[in-house]
Amino acid sequence: MNDDQLLRYSRHILLDDIGIEGQQRLLDAHALVIGAGGLGSPVLLYLATAGVGRITVMDDDTVDLTNLQRQIVHDLSRVGRPKAESAATAVGRINPEVRMQPLVQRADARQLAELVAAADVVLDCSDNFATRQAVNAACVRAGKPLVAGAAIGFDGQLTVVDPRRPEAPCYACVFPADAPPEEVRCATMGVFAPLVGIIGSMQAAEALKLLAGVGSSLAGRLQMLDARRMEWSEIRIGRTPGCPVCGSRPLV
Repeated sequence: MNDDQLLRYSRHILLDDIGIEGQQRLLDAHALVIGAGGLGSPVLLYLATAGVGRITVMDDDTVDLTNLQRQIVHDLSRVGRPKAESAATAVGRINPEVRMQPLVQRADARQLAELVAAADVVLDCSDNFATRQAVNAACVRAGKPLVAGAAIGFDGQLTVVDPRRPEAPCYACVFPADAPPEEVRCATMGVFAPLVGIIGSMQAAEALKLLAGVGSSLAGRLQMLDARRMEWSEIRIGRTPGCPVCGSRPLV
């Protein structure tokens, strides 16, 4: 690290659990973010300000006026622009040292396999069940940790999938692909603006902990937030031996 970096990241470096070695791990890391909307906005901003050296963001949507109620990485001047490119612009203004790779596309299985294999951590900030399942499958196959979040209305949830841990469940263990929930979208159901900030910030925190090697993750736990009451609940989740995604991995 140079002198400017030592100053910029000094508040991280002062933390015994991170220090210079942990901060250097962040600078050397590559995060893949799927989605640059409500959850992806705080995720991208916090990963960038924390000094994650390389960030790939994938989103095929464009910025709409209705997004600005909650998608804080975008602004009025970028309405109509691709969200991935808008997010890269915002990140560049905050921390120009971050190497941003905006991908204006929806990933298919082959693309996800390549992108996930090249990343150190994956953050699923998408808004549909099919994408979440595809991202989970790619992470399990590549053995890469995944931080998965969701938010709709006043309800949010968060978990970590870590295929490096034999006992840890994958997303499909908890939400089987053959039993999709009724698809709900912000456009029809609405979403409480600060909710995506809360869940997205926690996704960023889990990713930074994984990259820096700090503390323990949410692997094996699903946290849920009812923002009406600001009440958290947590359930322990385990692997499903017959899971079609991770069932072939040996159980401990």
